[in-house]
Amino acid sequence: MVDLILLLIIGVVLFLLILGVLAPLESLGWYAGWIGEKVDESDTLDALSDIEKTKKPLPNEMEHYIVYLSGIGSFTGSSIPMEEPPFLDALQKNLPGSIVIKDVFPYSVTNVGLTGERLMSRVWKRIEAMRPVNPNSAWLYLVVIRNLFQVAVSADKRYGPVYNLGVAKEVWRTLLRHGYRPGSKKPVTLIGTSGGGQVSVGSATYLSYILEDTPLRVVSMGGVVSSDEGLLHMDHFYHLYGTLDSTQALGEKVFPGRWPGAVNSVWHKAEAEGKISMIELGPFGHTGAGSMFDQGTKMPDGRRNFDVTLEKLTNVLVTFYDMPEGETSAISPKVVETGDVAPADDVALTANVAASDSVQQDEDG
Repeated sequence: MVDLILLLIIGVVLFLLILGVLAPLESLGWYAGWIGEKVDESDTLDALSDIEKTKKPLPNEMEHYIVYLSGIGSFTGSSIPMEEPPFLDALQKNLPGSIVIKDVFPYSVTNVGLTGERLMSRVWKRIEAMRPVNPNSAWLYLVVIRNLFQVAVSADKRYGPVYNLGVAKEVWRTLLRHGYRPGSKKPVTLIGTSGGGQVSVGSATYLSYILEDTPLRVVSMGGVVSSDEGLLHMDHFYHLYGTLDSTQALGEKVFPGRWPGAVNSVWHKAEAEGKISMIELGPFGHTGAGSMFDQGTKMPDGRRNFDVTLEKLTNVLVTFYDMPEGETSAISPKVVETGDVAPADDVALTANVAASDSVQQDEDG
């Protein structure tokens, strides 16, 4: 029995080592043209032409495009932790002039989920099937660790530029599928939860080049964010966090560019330019009971954690930083009940577009 346990431990350790070694290879393979589409395969005009070939009408243009990048517990863009869909549905209900897009998988440069066409897809499908039955299954931590390695790649100065370029390309393709018109200058906001916060910031560098002069913001929800060059390529960065969330606090501990003494780092430059807003939610943890998405835990005033987070995030999203003084947003927030929520319609159109190839420079000191 002891030998069996020992073999199991060795097997798990070897599996994790393999995941760590392979983490940057998908990005490098994509960039080299070995997997997925080549970086320079097509441009925006080609992508729009492909959409027209589907003979399907473009979705109505919205006033604000919000792309959600889930945390490291996600299997695909749509298979995300169970507490997140109700929150996103309520957020969509609060923002009738916006669209909340939730089909981007931020832990793959090709937007292929773990259960898609992958070598280990059978393994991930089995683990995914466990989540509704046992949300606390130890097997789910394999997904967390696998995706955590991809977050590390995004924050890495060597591999991060390639990885973040790939994600930016997939965000752009997704925007086109959902009716975004190039050149419309409609504001775009990336919302990243947990590891999705870092990926959102990293991809902002390249997405800003694709969108040109379009207003671009990033909202981190308990994200672990490095001192990334993307902070200087967006209009504003909002970090929503709980005071009991030790995971999001790792960002200022493990990334030297966020240390107080690194005065010349990208993080501190962005702070000096007034581009960073830190928004405290309350005594919330990172996941599970007591988290920002929890509908069972209540504040002393009777409001649920879920409601507090929804209110503060809505206030951020309806406050357009680029509007002339005295004007108000056309997107008016309204209070909704959790049970009265309708998810936004997803649109399945095909588009192929490549992002501009630029080099990311990290100025962490």
